[in-house]
Amino acid sequence: MGPPGSGKTTLARLLGETLKAELVAISAVEAGVKDVREAVAKAAERRDQFGSRTLLFIDEIHRFSKTQQDALLPHVESGTVTMIGATTENPSFGVVAALLSRCRVVRLESLADSELAMLAQRALADRDRGSAR
Repeated sequence: MGPPGSGKTTLARLLGETLKAELVAISAVEAGVKDVREAVAKAAERRDQFGSRTLLFIDEIHRFSKTQQDALLPHVESGTVTMIGATTENPSFGVVAALLSRCRVVRLESLADSELAMLAQRALADRDRGSAR
């Protein structure tokens, strides 16, 4: 959970890379139960055929209906997918209790301009990975 631009999608991508998991992104604004079922079916196939993990990223999860969220529950419980739901709203009001109880809520905050400037300076000065090499 966090405001727009706080890094929710970027964090999901980094987690997918770190976990060596297939990242499947769905927008709750555009997707329906059919899309969730397709994503889960492909995740089960990858798991069964290749032993791969799937990270299911659902942007704006608070926009999913109760039925859509309930459709996710058995697949999150069974571990077919590891779900990350991003929301700009309080998840206690936008995510059904059964799904929320199986999640860890992380609140992200936007960085201040001074914090962004410090990060940019640190990156530029980094001899190994920055532009100072």
